[in-house]
Amino acid sequence: MNRLLELEVKLNQVIDQQEGKVSERDETLDWERIHMASSARCAWLLAMQRGIEPELAACAAAVHDYGRILTGKQKDHAEAGYEPVKRFLKEVGTFHEEEIEIIAHAVKNHSLKTEIGSPIEEIVKDADVIDCYQYGYPFDRPEKEARYNKWRAENQF
Repeated sequence: MNRLLELEVKLNQVIDQQEGKVSERDETLDWERIHMASSARCAWLLAMQRGIEPELAACAAAVHDYGRILTGKQKDHAEAGYEPVKRFLKEVGTFHEEEIEIIAHAVKNHSLKTEIGSPIEEIVKDADVIDCYQYGYPFDRPEKEARYNKWRAENQF
């Protein structure tokens, strides 16, 4: 089993465990499952296009909303996911320390859409806005729309 598939299986188990833990969620757990898988696919393709290791980028995108999965809340979810996702990735057992830090930083910084981060962070940010847009989520912040439009212009869509 490749690491992305193993990660997604274990993340789905975490999502299952969240059922009923938070009385009001900003997003449904069904959305979390869909967004996890489709963001990972977007990230894989973006990484291939940009010459970045696709498996690591896809894994980072799969867990980028880990904080919201645990807390149920959008507000400050990126920062809230940083330490828990590091523990989760260690439990998964297939990532070395450097990879865990790369992924955890992408989780922590993915909401900072106007700041330029590492190549993996940038892929996660782009995959996030592309994926939300493809499912009809409105841009709730202008920087998300700007990032999406920049990606479209660069790719002549």
